[in-house]
Amino acid sequence: MDTRQFTITDLKRILLEGAGADEAVDLDGDILDLAFDELGYESLALLETTGRIEREYGISLDDDTLLDGATPRSIIAAVNSRLSVAADAA
Repeated sequence: MDTRQFTITDLKRILLEGAGADEAVDLDGDILDLAFDELGYESLALLETTGRIEREYGISLDDDTLLDGATPRSIIAAVNSRLSVAADAA
């Protein structure tokens, strides 16, 4: 059974690989509960990020995952929930 967990480090890596970061964005701070728009990531960047997560981790995320006000914490929780379901189904 795969017990892989998706972490803030994984999310930061995928954000930087897919959408980059504005020089004013500090992903090294406490960003878990900041909305992505506060971090400088618009909906198109989040769609790219979600697509990368889905491909890399072999899961499918609900469209609701990207609702306005989504935070790194909410994305991490959604990914880990899907990974748990996938592991249970394996």
